[in-house]
Parts: sequence; structure tokens; C-alpha cells
Amino acid sequence: MKINNTLLILFLWIAQISFGQTSGAKEILGQVFEESTSVGGVNIINNITQVATVTDENGKFSIVVKEGDVLVFSAVNLDPLKHRITIEDLNSASIQIKMTANQIELKEVIVNENADITTKNLGIVPQGQKTYTPAERKVFTATSTSVDKLLNKISGRTAMLKKEVNVEKKEMLFRKLEYLFDDNYYTERLKIPLEYVKGFQLFCVDDSEFAVSLNSKNKTMSMFLITELARKYLNILENEK
Repeated sequence: MKINNTLLILFLWIAQISFGQTSGAKEILGQVFEESTSVGGVNIINNITQVATVTDENGKFSIVVKEGDVLVFSAVNLDPLKHRITIEDLNSASIQIKMTANQIELKEVIVNENADITTKNLGIVPQGQKTYTPAERKVFTATSTSVDKLLNKISGRTAMLKKEVNVEKKEMLFRKLEYLFDDNYYTERLKIPLEYVKGFQLFCVDDSEFAVSLNSKNKTMSMFLITELARKYLNILENEK
């Protein structure tokens, strides 16, 4: 019983220290306007903590901040805007952000079918700003403050979310591989039995060098590496017989 009480006191002491490090942080509400019209789909990021959110269809949002934090607002056809959080913002029921329409006129737009169309290229997310997959965003949220980091580490939630990120990355690689080669390529060129094609694809995405070639869209390198991976995989099948 004495040991349990000691552990409880130690936990409360650590939590108090962590809370002290994030004192002053508060979730605030706000709404974004362009002139008198509310704007949905505006990307918002706290430049200090890197916590991000997006306005809903009514232009409303909520985000955790503290005095002195800088929020960056960005959206298509709107000029980027920075807003420094004041004590008045923290005490306000809701803050209003006024954005300005982008006045740049596009004379001609040429779409290259080979070009990558991304949120950064379209101006939805500022260049250089880190973007997250759904699973990565969960991990970031779970570790964005000292208290969250401590509690989620103790509960094991952070480790579980990181596993989700790894699974998500492999699923993305698997989809790229399915698109790159058809079943005939595996069975006729690589001599992989049809019933083992899916297993071979999973074997390939587990190879770090092959994963890099997929992510860099280097089909020539992928074709070179997959030939060697097929040889190894067929040897494994042969040894299991």
C-alpha cells in the first residue's frame, strides 16, 4: 500500500510539472471571413506548436493556443494571413479573422498531365509547411503537448498510433505497386505463381530500397529491384516445400 501511494505521488508530481510547462494554453474558438462571407476549408496552423486545423463550412474553427502564438491562415484564392494571439483573444468568446481575396489574375493555365498536382502546388498549403497523413496527424495530436505525450506514452496509445502510421505507409506503397505492374507481369515475366502474387507484393513493400524507388516514382529502378526480389521470393517458396 505504501508503494502504491508513493507511485501515485510521483505520477501527480510529474503531471504537475508537465502541466506547468503548458500553462496558459487554451482552446479558442474563431470564424474566418472574406469581407462579410464566412469561408470554409481554410487551413490554419499554429507556427509555434505546429498544431493544425481547418475551418468548417461556416468558417468556424477551434485550436489550442497561448498568448504570443502565431496562427497562419491559408486558402485558395485568399492571401495568406498571420495572426498573433493576444490576451484579448484568449479571453474572447470567439475571434474573427478577416482574409482578403487574391487579386492575381491568371492569363493562361497549362496543365501538364505528367505534373504532380498537390495542395502545395495549388497554394492550399504554404510551401515548406509539413503535411500529415490521417494516421500521422493522430500521432502528432497525441504528442503535441507535454501532458498528452506523458499520458499517451503511459497508456500505450502513442505506440499504437505509430503502428497505424507504419500500416498506412505500407498500404500506400501496396496501392502504388498494384498500379505499376499488372498480374501478367508477375506470372509471365517474374514467374510468380498467381496465387502468390499478393504475398509477393507484400514482400516487396517490406524492402526499404524498393519502397524508396516506389516513392520516388523511379519505375526503371523498381523493375530492376523487383527482379532480384522475385528471385529471393521464389527461393523462399522452394525452401518451404
